[in-house]
Amino acid sequence: MDVGNENFDQEVLEASKREPVVVDFWAPWCGPCRTLTPIIEKVADELAGRVKLVKVNSDENPELSQAFGIRSIPTVIAFKDGRPAAHFLGALPEAQVRAFMEKLLPSPAEAVLAHAEALLEENRVDEAERALGDPALAPAAHDPALAARIAALEHGIAFARAGADGPSEEALRARLAADPADHDARLALAGRYAAERNYAQAMEELLEIVRRAKDWRDGEARKQLLALFNLAASDPDLVAAYRRKLASALH
Repeated sequence: MDVGNENFDQEVLEASKREPVVVDFWAPWCGPCRTLTPIIEKVADELAGRVKLVKVNSDENPELSQAFGIRSIPTVIAFKDGRPAAHFLGALPEAQVRAFMEKLLPSPAEAVLAHAEALLEENRVDEAERALGDPALAPAAHDPALAARIAALEHGIAFARAGADGPSEEALRARLAADPADHDARLALAGRYAAERNYAQAMEELLEIVRRAKDWRDGEARKQLLALFNLAASDPDLVAAYRRKLASALH
């Protein structure tokens, strides 16, 4: 796929949040680019469905070349989670290109975790919980980033179950109208919002508990806020805003 200024954000940055995207910066006059093209396309075809390959004509898209510091071509940059993750320069041999791309693939633990997260997103709560029991996740205990995602997923499952079985929003709002210091009701309300993936409102209710009684239940509201920050990682602006609000409330 050829991409340029008009669709780079969608086809590369956004797409890389779902799968690794390899961007080949090239130009028609570039001899090494013509050498690399069949190699990189062959390897990408072998990894079809696991890695996405796109090409950027540097002559036609100088703004992109400047934005990513392209000083010579071919330059290949891999993107993951919306950010550059790795790169190489020049026409590498096939074995090195394959090794470069294979390093981008998720580990077995990452693949299982991504599957569990997708199941929860589809509200398939029981299946998501079963996926967390996969032995492939055992190494994740030694990886802080994966461990945080697992903890967030466990909280998400708990939120989903509480939302399905707990009191209605109307009932909880009525309790808070009668007693704004009913932290149990506010915590349950936050859980209901989280189950509906209304993370902003869930964070606001938890933050209100922190403002009123930050040590309530040994800081339970703060702990749940931290879990929500991981669950809502796809909305970094929201998370950043509530991290600042939490820091302010704690001090």
